[in-house]
Amino acid sequence: MSTEDVLCRLSETLASRRNADPEKSYTARLFARGPDSILKKIGEESAELIMAAKDGERANIVHESADLIYHMVALLAFHGIGAGEVLAELRRREGVSGIDEKKSRTVK
Repeated sequence: MSTEDVLCRLSETLASRRNADPEKSYTARLFARGPDSILKKIGEESAELIMAAKDGERANIVHESADLIYHMVALLAFHGIGAGEVLAELRRREGVSGIDEKKSRTVK
């Protein structure tokens, strides 16, 4: 089982919770509360990951990383974006200098 498989399955599962009962599904509750609720969780999980990394506790870093990834994928699902789209973008960037990749982006 690849990492891509796991992320795509998670993405599909979270997307399927869009119309689920918020009383029975944490993800449905996040969706019902709207994007600001999801963004707040991403901020909280990012801060928790930073603190875990600062403390250097491997198990906490793994746990907080998983929490952050979950909430990032929830945000994608909220906007109708599948993990596959992000993975395709990462594949596109593979082997390209970060400096060159940033230069290639157009200003919006």
